[in-house]
Amino acid sequence: MGSMAVNLAFLGVADIIYRKANLEHAAASPVNLMLAGLLIALLTLPLLAILTPTFTDWSIHPITPVIVTAYLFGLHLVHRTREKPMWFPRITRQTVSDEPETQQSGASIALWLGFIGMAVVTGVAGWILMEAATGIIEQTGLSETLVGGVFTALATSTPELVTTIAAIRIGALTLAVSNIFGTNCFNMLVVAAADAVYPHASIYHDMAPLQMVWGLVAILMTAILLLGMVRRETYGIGRIGFESALILGVYAVTLGVVAVIA
Repeated sequence: MGSMAVNLAFLGVADIIYRKANLEHAAASPVNLMLAGLLIALLTLPLLAILTPTFTDWSIHPITPVIVTAYLFGLHLVHRTREKPMWFPRITRQTVSDEPETQQSGASIALWLGFIGMAVVTGVAGWILMEAATGIIEQTGLSETLVGGVFTALATSTPELVTTIAAIRIGALTLAVSNIFGTNCFNMLVVAAADAVYPHASIYHDMAPLQMVWGLVAILMTAILLLGMVRRETYGIGRIGFESALILGVYAVTLGVVAVIA
């Protein structure tokens, strides 16, 4: 949950880096709107699970397969939106459309192999990072909420920041924004997997309430970004959109609150 919140904050950082206009204005896309809506829907499901009774006779909570089904159906809607959009953003001088270049099959295979190889490296690094985080908790006495929601979240989200900045540098602005929303939607499958492998009744009921603060904050930040993508402010505070300034402020305040409470 903390990783999803920091990923959204990274969109504010990316907006600061992109100086030509508000990033959400330039990267206007119906796909990004769909991904933002899907993320809000997915984020509400674990929160609803917390409020439901504990199903002690079930190995997983009934909301877990709902998360998986909602994610797959959401991907279907996103695909249909990309293939047959029913809404088109108003094209301005600042709007940048992603136009993929045609690659030869050999180069495409090499890119896929490189992509898979880097994904494996990232996965192994994530495992090592989690072991290190556990050691920090044991040796320092810091709470799991603080270490997981802040330190581990920042570390594991660094690839998303790098990917987003790299996409901006090559002019793929829609990719830069959809990378964050798409990653967060996929992270909800990680939440479902965590419940599936949890040895007790339900992972949702054994989490500290403070840990779900990040889920609520992620919903708030996604909603703010969704408003910004619909409003499409060309320039705002410090030449970034109002949504970027707001989500950075929300994340900063949440960090302070979690640091004090945790």
